[in-house]
Amino acid sequence: MAASTLEASIDIDARPQDVWAVVADLKRMGEWSPQCRRMFVLGGVVEHGTRTVNVNRQGLLVWPTTAKVVEFVPNRTIAFRIAENRTVWRYEIEPTETGSRLTERREAPNGTSAVSQLLVKWVLGGNDGFEDELRKGIESTLARVKAAAEQSRTTV
Repeated sequence: MAASTLEASIDIDARPQDVWAVVADLKRMGEWSPQCRRMFVLGGVVEHGTRTVNVNRQGLLVWPTTAKVVEFVPNRTIAFRIAENRTVWRYEIEPTETGSRLTERREAPNGTSAVSQLLVKWVLGGNDGFEDELRKGIESTLARVKAAAEQSRTTV
């Protein structure tokens, strides 16, 4: 059975708006995520309701997904729902004394779709291995966002 939520957080030495500039630019997701290699933003502007076409990769396997931005609060939260498996990927930014805390969360409150479960089981190495890859991917994504936000942060 799939975990309903996978998440991790990282502290970033950058203002919330600097972190937001990185995570809300969905066209750059392939730079951060080891699994979601590309996001094509339909319509060009990222906002509530924006749709994307995504290219995912694990090893030699490549597969497409589509998503819709379901929450969009500038400098605070962006979340998108993957149509094919019903998961929601959420990025939340909180101000801290030294900058920001970014939390990445994969939510599946009602589980994933039957098709997704079959593909994970038979094509992507089983649920435990796939979720281990997702956990590692979340940590890697957060580290890459941290590096980008700290490098590009602006001074007050």
